[in-house]
Amino acid sequence: MKTMIANVDTGLLPEVQAFLDGSPLASFVGGENVESSDGSTFATYDPGSMNKLADVAELQAADVARAVDVADEAFRTGPWAKLPPNERSALLHRLADEVEKRLPIIAQIEALDAGKIEAQAQGDVQNFIATMRYYADLAQHVNRRTTLAVKGHEAWTVRHPWGPCGFIFPWNFPLLLVGWGISPALAAGNTVVIKPAEDTPLSTLYLARLAKEVGIPDGVINVVTGTGPGAGAALSSNPNIKRMSFTGSPEVGRLVAESCGRNLVPVKLELGGKGAAVVFEDVDIAQTAERLVGAITFHTGQVCCDATRWLVHKNIYDRFVSECVNRLKAVRIGYQLNDASQMGPVVSQKQRERVLGYLERGQSEGAECLLEGGAASVDGFSGHYVKPALLAGSLDNVAAREEIFGPVAYLAPFSSEDEAIELTNRTDYGLANSVWSSDLGRAARVAEALCAGNSWINAHNVFAQGVPYAGINKSGMGGGVLSVETLFDYYRSLSVVRPL
Repeated sequence: MKTMIANVDTGLLPEVQAFLDGSPLASFVGGENVESSDGSTFATYDPGSMNKLADVAELQAADVARAVDVADEAFRTGPWAKLPPNERSALLHRLADEVEKRLPIIAQIEALDAGKIEAQAQGDVQNFIATMRYYADLAQHVNRRTTLAVKGHEAWTVRHPWGPCGFIFPWNFPLLLVGWGISPALAAGNTVVIKPAEDTPLSTLYLARLAKEVGIPDGVINVVTGTGPGAGAALSSNPNIKRMSFTGSPEVGRLVAESCGRNLVPVKLELGGKGAAVVFEDVDIAQTAERLVGAITFHTGQVCCDATRWLVHKNIYDRFVSECVNRLKAVRIGYQLNDASQMGPVVSQKQRERVLGYLERGQSEGAECLLEGGAASVDGFSGHYVKPALLAGSLDNVAAREEIFGPVAYLAPFSSEDEAIELTNRTDYGLANSVWSSDLGRAARVAEALCAGNSWINAHNVFAQGVPYAGINKSGMGGGVLSVETLFDYYRSLSVVRPL
């Protein structure tokens, strides 16, 4: 395992250093920097070095309530919701353009805060740009008025924005997921209140300030920083929020859904996963192993839709395992701003302990260790590094059932197509699976039989604008992202009827 990467000059871009030098960093509400009403702050750290990056305002419940009131007033009395779609879209394009101009700056902020390989962070920023442009264009072309053929009546429906929408985002893809969430809401004419994860608030705060620079009206984009039990709970329980979106764990998702249910606020939940990769005997073993190893090590396995259960046909099982082990042993673990690194740290010591704990529990329940994981060390850096690991055995094992959120895959062989489908569907989750075969008819047949929101063929983690992406069962509810249906989620429908 290549875990020793020499210390490198991690010199920051001047703009990044200037941003961090603004610590303590305030929240952003109504176009202004906002401190916590009690003056409290929390620290955010670089998970690759454990150095403190900045102190950030820790907003309290009353502060969050004020932010929702500001977003509500901006919706009711401000220009945003009243703008023609093309004018609103022009401002969103302007924001996307400005993000693109500052892509290296924002990507470095994201890499520092999330422990993400810098090149991957750059891809996330580019994804944000593409998502915002997609919805800015889409909102100009959708038909918000639909005539209904109803005998004896003139009838139609019209779609209007809801009002202030709340968003709670996780720490694994901070800016990318902000793009997936707020772009359709803003394009439809809503205002937003964003609560970023306390581990990774920096890129969202930078974005909010950019929005003001490009002319997004005050109060349209608001960011409230703080803890989940504090600011997060205050946002999801606020009765003046008109729509709520949460991305994160099923456990917290249930709490958010309960809060929204009490206020009869519609909620969208994008939750965890325990996806499978079904690998048939006719694949190119080296190519398939390369792609699945790339998937499980991308952002150190902290990806909810990852393939973490590898179901491999018995005829190629041993050869496939050998190929994957060799490739995983060659992965270079190191500091995220080092160009030589292929896999960075996990986001926190808590997450590292979670990954290592699942490895221990899985083996104590009888899982075979195909590739030993564990803590990794990197010269010159005392960050939260772990090695990739492979386990195998019964799918009743805790490491096969529960989401680990690290570079760990669990393997099992299968003999037939029906068995592969049954094993894949043996989970409480339902986010995303992939099928790997040169027989495209079989691949399509199996992909359609899987119980999840998404099936991919000969690829994993595929997100194209225009294709709905959502989960079922323990992986989510309330609609998906990335498609025209998502835009319509952020309109309320009004029926108008006149008897003839």
